[in-house]
Amino acid sequence: MGPTITQIESTEFKYLLNDIGTDEAGFNLVYEPNTRTERKLFALKIHTDTGITGEYIGGNSPAAAQWNMFADYLIGKNPLKREKHWSEIKRALRKYDRMGIGPIDIALWDFAGKYYDAPIHELLGTYRTRIPAYASTYHGDENGGLDSPEAFADFAEECHEMGFRGFKLHGWGGSDVSRRIGREIAAVHAVGERVGDQMDLMMDPACEYETFADALKVGRALDKEEFYWYEDPFRDAGISQHAHQKLAQKLDTPILQTEHVRGLESHSDFIKNGATDFLRADPEYDAGITGAMKVAHAAEGFGADVEFHAPGPAQRHCIAAIRNTNYYEMALVHPDCSNTQPPVYEGNYSDMIEDVEDGTVPVPDGPGLGIDYDWNYIKNNRTGSTHVYE
Repeated sequence: MGPTITQIESTEFKYLLNDIGTDEAGFNLVYEPNTRTERKLFALKIHTDTGITGEYIGGNSPAAAQWNMFADYLIGKNPLKREKHWSEIKRALRKYDRMGIGPIDIALWDFAGKYYDAPIHELLGTYRTRIPAYASTYHGDENGGLDSPEAFADFAEECHEMGFRGFKLHGWGGSDVSRRIGREIAAVHAVGERVGDQMDLMMDPACEYETFADALKVGRALDKEEFYWYEDPFRDAGISQHAHQKLAQKLDTPILQTEHVRGLESHSDFIKNGATDFLRADPEYDAGITGAMKVAHAAEGFGADVEFHAPGPAQRHCIAAIRNTNYYEMALVHPDCSNTQPPVYEGNYSDMIEDVEDGTVPVPDGPGLGIDYDWNYIKNNRTGSTHVYE
């Protein structure tokens, strides 16, 4: 019969980011000295009758609401039948974005690795064990940090000296569009002129630009500086195939889309219809390691690359098993404050900028995700009761 799932625990907890606030709209994280921002995540444990527990920390409240809908289905099931569970839950959440699948699926992969005494990347099929990283910045601020084009250029140069081979700008938010677009273009040129012949450069406005015209203006500056990709430029939220197909037709800089579309089919349609050059994937957003690897293989079938969103151990295992990918996103980084990494890891795992070695990060080599969580920290910072399914 194989192993059986006996219980699933879900615990919400909080952690604080020092010297981090938000911009005027309240959505972008920016450097703000002497300010603390509270964030919340969920910690998952999938218990089995073998005594082995699958674990994962990540996911937000909307995702947790979704696994409330299907966790009972998993009780009594074999945790190794991930493809079957993925298919059933995908249908169960057909009216929703399916982001609730990701954390559960990752925890099931963690169980499988522990069960077989192998790292997840080995179960997937290892291609590499170190990954080139790019420095992915916080959004521009008004507080003496990344507050000017020159500040971005200075930081890009600093990251190059640290060994990074790529650098990605997240520009400014705010309501003064004409000032913002001019400053965005100036930042593109400042960074390009400073390190463009030494680093791969990326631009990610995170859907800030309000019009196609603004996206096109910045895109033409990217062309001049020969940027590596242009990601999520304007306010269609990255989901319009037609808009990005038209943008791609007018620019030389490759487009990177699909962070904000869910599912294998939507990713495949984007690239088939010429609406993106690179695909974006994230095991937490795209229905787990199972779903993210499907996206990666779909990209391979189209002769395209897939680039993974955000840092994390699940991302490292996926990238380690994929040929057609280039970089690991070390995010978010800044010259004056720390990454957004929650303080939940014991041992050597780190997504802090200072722990990048020769521009690369290692892939964990222990069983499962290959990392150890600080469950005492999660217990001491719990923000609500633990939800138990059994």
